[in-house]
Amino acid sequence: MNNHKLSILTFVTSLSIAAVAAWYSIIGLTAIFSAAIIPIIIMGIVLEVGKLVAASWVYTHWKETGILLRTYLVSAIVILMLITSMGIYGFLSKSHIDAGIDTGEISVKIERVDNRIKSEQRQIDRAEKNILEMDTTLDKTSYGFFDDSRLDERKRQSVEREQLNVIINKSETNIDGLLDKKSEYELEVKNFSYEIGPLKYIAALMYGDEANNYLEHTVRYVILLIIFVFDPLAVLLLISANQSYRKELELNPPEEKTLPVNVGKTVRTASTNKGVKKITKERDGIKIHYFEEDDGKG
Repeated sequence: MNNHKLSILTFVTSLSIAAVAAWYSIIGLTAIFSAAIIPIIIMGIVLEVGKLVAASWVYTHWKETGILLRTYLVSAIVILMLITSMGIYGFLSKSHIDAGIDTGEISVKIERVDNRIKSEQRQIDRAEKNILEMDTTLDKTSYGFFDDSRLDERKRQSVEREQLNVIINKSETNIDGLLDKKSEYELEVKNFSYEIGPLKYIAALMYGDEANNYLEHTVRYVILLIIFVFDPLAVLLLISANQSYRKELELNPPEEKTLPVNVGKTVRTASTNKGVKKITKERDGIKIHYFEEDDGKG
């Protein structure tokens, strides 16, 4: 790949990275300043373009620029890079927090399902306890299986026993439905665990067996690494493209076009042959010939 193509590739790459960084940064800034979304978007676009133009201009005119203007432009570029990085940090952090909120909501739902299961189980336990008490009462009031008092007591308990059995069956059905719902929620949490699986491995490299306790720290470090090479890379690639283009001009200066000697002037020449004068007019390399009668005056 020659220098010219490399310069173009560097320039296009720098603009692409800058555009993506600006997009992430603007989204992050609108999340921070959610009450003024449209003004933040306009401000972000203008500042991002101004940052790239300022970086290119101050590099190209570094030597002839006064120290005060040069210092201000460099400071403004650095501050704008920090603002862009802050917006990117906000964007990536919000994405991670949103994912955590989803799992947090699911955890709350699982907790509610568990409480409902416990409530249904308590109803079952109470119903079974009542049935057990009725059996105990039945045993105390009878002396034989065919004893009349036993039959009367069982007949008296039959309606209550039926109601208790209905409660038990209904609670067991409800528990089955709640367990199915809990399984769905647990599957969603499990899928999220698969998504953050690589993050756990990164945390394990840094914290070992205590990786699960430092996932949030790991996320912050990963985001910081991303923003460290995001917007600064775009600005430095733009400066590199300017440097490559300048060196290319030094090595291959444009050819200077020389104008004809008679540019802008009309040159008139005349010659006589057998009483006929031949006149030639030339301007900008174009010649015109015409003939006149020689009047003898030259």
